[in-house]
Amino acid sequence: MKSLHKIILFALLPLMGACNGMLDIEPHSAVSPTVVGSDDIEALRIGMYNKVQEGPTYYSYIAFDLFGGELMTSTGRPIDLINSLSNALHTFVSSQWNGYYKALLQVNNVMSIAEGLAESPTRNRVLGECRYFRAYIYLCLVTRFGDVPVLRQNTQAKVSRDPASMAWELVEEDLDAASGFLNGLSADSFYYVSPAAVTALKARVKLYLGKKGEAKELAESLIANPNYALDDFDKIFRSKANKEVIFAFSCLTEDGSSIKISNQFYSYNHPNKGSYNYRPAGDVMTMYADNDLRKEVSITTLDNLNFVNKYPSGQTGSDPVVISRLAEMYLISAEAQGLNGGLDRLNELREKRGLDRVSPGNEADFLDAVLQERRLEFLAEGFRWYDLVRTGKATQTLGTKDYQCLMPLPSRELLYNPNLKPNNPGY
Repeated sequence: MKSLHKIILFALLPLMGACNGMLDIEPHSAVSPTVVGSDDIEALRIGMYNKVQEGPTYYSYIAFDLFGGELMTSTGRPIDLINSLSNALHTFVSSQWNGYYKALLQVNNVMSIAEGLAESPTRNRVLGECRYFRAYIYLCLVTRFGDVPVLRQNTQAKVSRDPASMAWELVEEDLDAASGFLNGLSADSFYYVSPAAVTALKARVKLYLGKKGEAKELAESLIANPNYALDDFDKIFRSKANKEVIFAFSCLTEDGSSIKISNQFYSYNHPNKGSYNYRPAGDVMTMYADNDLRKEVSITTLDNLNFVNKYPSGQTGSDPVVISRLAEMYLISAEAQGLNGGLDRLNELREKRGLDRVSPGNEADFLDAVLQERRLEFLAEGFRWYDLVRTGKATQTLGTKDYQCLMPLPSRELLYNPNLKPNNPGY
């Protein structure tokens, strides 16, 4: 992403105001479309990328690993951490809720401005990016919180929660619109939204909604795309040129990024240094076979301390956060097709990662194999918890209560806006 230091002030204005209640938008927190011309849209565009990347904090990127039992603190078990985070007063909850809605304010504002511009490739690109980001934000919100306020435009009203089905409908609608706006356009790098990035997110959404035929077709279109190929883990997670990443947030230190995920994973005695707030759960350290080519990049041990190793910068910087990559498309296609059609896709990925082929005997065993492969592939990339929730395996696998298949809404938001009540059952 380009440097943000030179972005003009109005690009940051939508980020301000209404700090105590992000769904009660103050009048000065939005830039009027009448004061912005086509020459200014690039600054607003970069500001939008930055806000979607930074607003929900580092918690958002590893939330499903924290809630999914993959990580633990220095004391206790993974379930103890899950129970601690299942708290409407916890920053883990409020930073995600507030951060996603702050980002949404920015996206809706940029969208309203772009819609007022004359037809051009630049206008279409920005509108496509806006629709992609709004879909991404609502996918993050609905999978965490269920019923959420669905805001197509910014508002000053104290809004109520809408059914989760409305959020899913907007996600699908926005991704379809993004495909239309970005049709025929290319991106400068995988740090910018491309038509392929839209397709990848759409494939994920279709799988989550049980629309397996559509999920398979979308995933297969990217597998067949000559611009992408399964690549080495070392390239993917060590900022090397690769053909696997479809879209990622750059999280550049020189842009002032606060998304320093690796600082949470390394200890101070590690050469990269860190705060060591979270470490891999015990079974994470034993789930990789010695010949699994993902092992050394995913986990490591030093001085009898275990570390997640995918984000290598530690305290010294920040690392890109991958949102979509081709391995997910292989596993989406596999899961969507089931045992008879999807086994080859599962085994193609396994062979690329240095593992032998598997041969599950029935659909239940095949789904378990796919979920295990997703666990190995996407450690610390924000998939595990919702994979268990959407397949009905969360409570049994994690030892959690039924109500912990959703996160609570932040207590402060419920206090500030009573129209959001009641909280999710159990909280």
